Amino acid sequence: MQETATLPETLQKPKWIRVKLPTGKNYRELRTLVDKYKLNTICQSGSCPNMGECWGEGTATFMILGNICTRSCGFCGVKTGKPLDVNWDEPEKVARSIKLMKIKHAVLTSVDRDDLKDMGSILWAETVNAVRRISLGTTMETLIPDFQGIEKHIDRILEVAPEVISHNMETVKRLTREVRIQAKYERSLEVLNYMKNAGQKRTKTGLMLGLGEEKDEVLRTIEDIRNAQVDVITIGQYLQPTKNHLPVKRFVSLEEFEEYRLFALDLGFRHVESSPLVRSSYHAEKHIH
Repeated sequence: MQETATLPETLQKPKWIRVKLPTGKNYRELRTLVDKYKLNTICQSGSCPNMGECWGEGTATFMILGNICTRSCGFCGVKTGKPLDVNWDEPEKVARSIKLMKIKHAVLTSVDRDDLKDMGSILWAETVNAVRRISLGTTMETLIPDFQGIEKHIDRILEVAPEVISHNMETVKRLTREVRIQAKYERSLEVLNYMKNAGQKRTKTGLMLGLGEEKDEVLRTIEDIRNAQVDVITIGQYLQPTKNHLPVKRFVSLEEFEEYRLFALDLGFRHVESSPLVRSSYHAEKHIH
């Protein structure tokens, strides 16, 4: 068994926060392809606890625009700093890899690129188009940044029409400034609502718990997200990537996760994933149906 988070000595990890070591033929083959083509995946950069399971099934979430983020969110394991120049060959490289891996449903995400005039939205659109052109029949989810709420950048994603567009809220309003630093709670809601009003068929967001939020704040956040017309929500347990990241304040019980799942379904969400090891791209292939 493998543990994936560094915890304060006083906080014991419950038995349900355990993941298997990555093994198996599919995992080894996918790992070989990722290394061979020098691809970035959020599975690795974000220290995802489900990497062994997802890669073992031959699926992965590709991260475009490099692996260095311009933001320094307190929860995220992705490197922060000055990114490298945009690699305009990346869309075709990612698309050919998806075809080679025979992926039926691809999840694409990226670092924040606040250093670019277009926030990276042009390469985003080119990547979606490349996948459509090269890997016929592959459906897509795009897990996008907020693009600082600038509509013309968001419109580039809407125009290429991926089956699902996701943007993560991550946490409750009170904790947003501490957890997400440069992000804004209201702006993320506005981005999600804007996409739905523009005609996007399926929108999605994710929350992580255990950062110090209160139960009533979680319920209020779920309501705010539904009021932004979001179709799919994922809710999971925050795990501290390293000792330099925000600590885990508590482990949410299985019963509480189930309560949030039922609450969200009652509000009208089309699909809800709510359990400790859920991450935004976990079981993503289910979220388009």
